[in-house]
Amino acid sequence: MKNILQSTAKVRFQDCDPFNHLYNTRYLDYFLNTREDQLLDAYKLDVFGNMNDGGFVWLVSSNQICYLKPANMGESIVIDSQLIEETFRSLVVEMRMWDEEMTELKAMLLTKFVYYNIKTQKPALHPEPLSILFKEIVLPVAQNNFEERKTFLIRQIR
Repeated sequence: MKNILQSTAKVRFQDCDPFNHLYNTRYLDYFLNTREDQLLDAYKLDVFGNMNDGGFVWLVSSNQICYLKPANMGESIVIDSQLIEETFRSLVVEMRMWDEEMTELKAMLLTKFVYYNIKTQKPALHPEPLSILFKEIVLPVAQNNFEERKTFLIRQIR
């Protein structure tokens, strides 16, 4: 089973500022929408189906993002993502945006998700099948914090 998921997207006109750069806030949309599609394609995990079927959802509890190079209107970009940490109630996912050749890192996002029961309005434990999946696909990174990870990725592509 794949640990790093990857897909391509095109930067759309309506998502760009007057300089033809992707709006800062739209990076989150590109990252999260792409991750949702990747989970469905790679693992048949429908994050919204989980909400509709049982009343459980992953809420974003924190985001850390760095913008390194602009993503330009009409450009094809590659977004890859990986689960870097999992607990009984939460997940930490790293997502990276690259140019089409994957030689230029444009942005990186670290997101923490908390599994949440909508009915009780409280965090919940991952059910066993999800815990098994997460243990199989988790790919931790050696760096201990966001700044260290960002520096490591930048140095890797130089």
